Amino acid sequence: QVQLVESGGGLVQAGDSLRLSCESSEDTFSGTPMGWFRQAPGKEREFVARISSSGITTYYEDSVKGRFTISRDNAKNFVYLQMNSLKPEDTAVYYCAAGGWGMTPRDYTSWGQGTQVTVPS
Repeated sequence: QVQLVESGGGLVQAGDSLRLSCESSEDTFSGTPMGWFRQAPGKEREFVARISSSGITTYYEDSVKGRFTISRDNAKNFVYLQMNSLKPEDTAVYYCAAGGWGMTPRDYTSWGQGTQVTVPS
């Protein structure tokens, strides 16, 4: 069972930046694509970004393109989400996911516990 642990969330003002981190316990992390999702209160979990196992290929949800950057360090078993120009609509619990390559939660088999990001309006 892969364990994923997110960190880096917090309360920030609109326009600020945050970097989320996710550490994986998987021995074969360097061969596993990873994703970030988020879930706002009362809404379904939605795709944010994904990254290939090598880190070469990335894909973003339209509303975060140009503001968020997903990256990974395969030597340390970490995947990151750099979030710039944060907006109130980015407020959500952010989840790290592994075991898939899709844009829906059911495409992934392992999840972290989530980290809260709050951007007051």
